Amino acid sequence: MLKLRPFKEQDAKDILSWIKDEEALRKWSLDVYESYPVKPKDMLNLYKSMESTGKFFPMTAFDEFGIVGHITLRFIDDNKQILRFGFVIVDDKKRGEGYGKELLRLAIDYSYRFFGTKKITLGVLENNPSALFCYKAAGFKESKTDSEKYYSVLGQNRKCIELEYER
Repeated sequence: MLKLRPFKEQDAKDILSWIKDEEALRKWSLDVYESYPVKPKDMLNLYKSMESTGKFFPMTAFDEFGIVGHITLRFIDDNKQILRFGFVIVDDKKRGEGYGKELLRLAIDYSYRFFGTKKITLGVLENNPSALFCYKAAGFKESKTDSEKYYSVLGQNRKCIELEYER
């Protein structure tokens, strides 16, 4: 049974070990980190700076065998009504087994129960169809936006598909 808890510093090493190449890093974090591979201290420094805002909450999913997933929850509005999910990742050895969908379900439940969230958003690059499938399976729907966002990923422009979840 999967459970969710706040991220601990010792989680960083395992989470970063699931990112096997720079393309996977960019799909996961876009250009947040300057270079590959990311070191645990880089992740910890980033998270400490973001947590100081009071709007950023990194979480870790685990089962009886250890940690299996990670997600961040970040308020994007001053009223703390809209959360954005980010840095969603599952242990690469466990992908395709429903862990991602369950991680999202737990994070959605946590967001509504503990924060009283009204809406949850996230973005996924067009070249990440397995993540898009997972998000849609968890109940996210493509959202209408005024303009399309593109990110340069390893020299190629990639469209970011915006998704949202509302109860």
